[in-house]
Order: sequence, then structure tokens, then C-alpha cells
Amino acid sequence: MSVVLGPPRLVDVTPGGEEMRRRGRRRALVRSAIVAVCLLYLTVVLLGPLVGIFLSAFREGLPKIGETLTSPDVRHAFFLTFEITIVTLLVTTTFGAVTAWVLVRHRFVGRRILNALVELPLAMSPVTVGLACVLLFGRGGWFEPWFTARGIQVIFALPSMILVTIFICIPFVIRSVAPVLDELGTEEEDAARTLGASTLQTLFRVILPNIRWGLFYGIALTTARSIGEIGAVLIVSGMLKGQTETATIYVLTAFEERMDAEGYIVALTLAAISIVMLLVIEISKRRKIKEVMG
Repeated sequence: MSVVLGPPRLVDVTPGGEEMRRRGRRRALVRSAIVAVCLLYLTVVLLGPLVGIFLSAFREGLPKIGETLTSPDVRHAFFLTFEITIVTLLVTTTFGAVTAWVLVRHRFVGRRILNALVELPLAMSPVTVGLACVLLFGRGGWFEPWFTARGIQVIFALPSMILVTIFICIPFVIRSVAPVLDELGTEEEDAARTLGASTLQTLFRVILPNIRWGLFYGIALTTARSIGEIGAVLIVSGMLKGQTETATIYVLTAFEERMDAEGYIVALTLAAISIVMLLVIEISKRRKIKEVMG
């Protein structure tokens, strides 16, 4: 009679082995509970309102959506919003990239003060920014006589709306580009200068290709912030219907005038643009991280 012996069984002889397994299970349960709470929080706070806006916008059907989006006031509001955004992007991208390069590559008196001032728009309330603009360019303001003498209206007109939006969006390009420049170092730039490249050649052939994803990330953040700005713009625009009414201001006035359907439709359009920008931001962020790490 033969006896077939199976594979040897491992016996846990580690002191407290069972206790360690119980602790591991408890940690896993705690982690699962935290993840579930976070998902519930995000669903209620973020997805809940978006679903509500979506359902409210489609409540009266597609014809109402088409009628709203093709109305002159809504078209003007979106056109004004994109006009402000484009000008803001041109200014903040150009000067933001240069400022980031100066802060990272140069050491000068007052550098720390300038570095701190870059964060000022993030700390200030948009309403305060709007009031400051009124103080400077409004009736009796510091610079109002000079502009009035030349027939230039700043407050309650497009210039003031662009100015406050630019001020609020200053940090985004700078803070997106500066870490990339710092991580890259100066080896390639020094090599380009050694080979006789001019400053402009170094800028366009070395610096910009290396920081392109960081720059793109800052542009995406600036675009999203500019499209959604209302606090400062509300103060300086005067809310003149068909003249200084941006898309966000249109949503506000629509609800005040009991035009709920129109307000929800425009709000949903802005939300869709923001979601697209969020996807662009995430894609650019991942590519920037891969580029820096690689």
C-alpha cells in the first residue's frame, strides 16, 4: 500500500500572524470607506448640480435650446466673452512666459517681491479687483480725466472688462511655466548660446519647445478662468444688455428676469466648455509630467 504525499503545507509560525492579517483587513476596509465617501462627496457636490442643469436645460426640448442659442442677446454675450478671453490669452501668455523666465533664470533686487506679487490675484476677491478698477478709471478716478480728454471710455465698456480679466488671470501661465523651466535647468540654453545662437533663436528653438506643455497647461487654465469670470466683470461692466453683457452675466440676469430656461441653457453651454477645458488641462498635465520625467 503506497501513500501519496501532497506538497508541504506552509504553517504560519510568525508570532501574531493572525493579528497582522486582521489589521490588514481593517486597513483595507478603512481605505474602501474613505474612497466611497470621497466618491459620494464628488457625486453630490459636482455631478449633482451638473445633472440638474442638464435636465433643466432640456426640459423644454431642443427647439427652445436652438431658439436661445441663436437669439441676438445670447450670441452677443458669447461673442463678448470670447473676445475678452482671446485678448486675455494673448496678453497673459506673452507676458506670463517672459515673467516666468525672468523669475527662474535671473537673480535681481526685488525678485522675491515680484514672485510674491504674482500670487496677489489669487488672494484678492474679484469684487475687490473690480472696485479697484472703478477707483482708477471711474468717474473722479485717478486716470479718468486723461482718458476722458481723449474720448476713451474705460468703465462700463470693453477695456475695463479686459483689464480686470487679465489681472485675475495673471498667475496661471507664470505658475505653469516656472516649474518646468526650473526642472529643465540651463544646459541646453547655455549650449545654444555657446554655439552662437541669439536670444530670439534660443527662445524659439530651445526654450519654447521645452516648455510647450507647461505653457499649454497655463493657457487652458487661463481660458477656463476667463470664460467663467463674473465678480470683477460684473462691477465694471454696468450690465448693459446687448453691450457689456457676457455669458455669465447673461445667466445672472436671465434668472432675475424669470427666464429660467434660457439661463439654464447658457449655463449648460458654459459648463460644457469648462468640461472640455478640464479634459484639455488633464491631457496637457499628463504630457507635461511625462516630458519632465522623461
